[in-house]
Amino acid sequence: MLTLGVDLAAATKKTAAAVIEWKNGAARLAHLDLDVDDDEVVRLFGAADMAGIDCPVGWPDAFLPFIAAHLAGEPHPVLDHDGIEGRRLLAYRDTDRFVTARTGLIPLSVSADRLAHPAMRCAVIQAKIAGGLGAQARDGSGRLAEVYPAASLKSWGLLARGYKGRGGTETQRLGELLDGLRQAAPWLDLAGHEDRLAGSDDMFDAVVASLTARAVAIGATIRPDAAHAKAALTEGWIHLPIGGLAALNGTEPWHGEWHGEWHGEATGRPGSSR
Repeated sequence: MLTLGVDLAAATKKTAAAVIEWKNGAARLAHLDLDVDDDEVVRLFGAADMAGIDCPVGWPDAFLPFIAAHLAGEPHPVLDHDGIEGRRLLAYRDTDRFVTARTGLIPLSVSADRLAHPAMRCAVIQAKIAGGLGAQARDGSGRLAEVYPAASLKSWGLLARGYKGRGGTETQRLGELLDGLRQAAPWLDLAGHEDRLAGSDDMFDAVVASLTARAVAIGATIRPDAAHAKAALTEGWIHLPIGGLAALNGTEPWHGEWHGEWHGEATGRPGSSR
């Protein structure tokens, strides 16, 4: 099996891709690249069995009717979103609120924060994939799944904050995080890319996205239940791993899917960077 992980930026610069090959209870980083363009993302997707992309694949369901009504000069549904609670429905998706309730992490808003630019590019990439390789469901039930590396790391018991950026502290934390990942997944062969990963949070996140893609492929992520299935198909669904890193290569067997329920609301405050 080949899994692709993409840390998608708004442009080619700082977009990273990682391909992991899974075979006989081991995993090897078969491809790692930075400054990846759309054509390369589509090409790598075509060769992979499962792909995880670190970028929203859709917008809140309430957002388009709100904008359409505003453009048409109609009071509703614009007035339906008066106040902070109404605006949160425009800024955050059902899956964003789920992730916050589950992990305490707050994804950036796809409609009201800097993630909007990568999401626009992601929509174009999805269209290119659909045109050449077939449309992919936004809930991750096909070969493309939305992932959130910080949430994946936290789900696996690893550091999830403070490693992004080029400062001394961030670089040190990234190095420590890479060491932690290697200790938690000794079966993962990084194929000599350790120094590159220790120096680039973009490439590191692409590797985490590829690992998460493996979790999606073997059913070791939380799937949307009946309460979230409809929104997941239109807005997208962030796949949170369950079962631990060891489950990914078969050293700890994983069977079945998560069938729990979710209750509660997110605070909706901007917070964690993807």
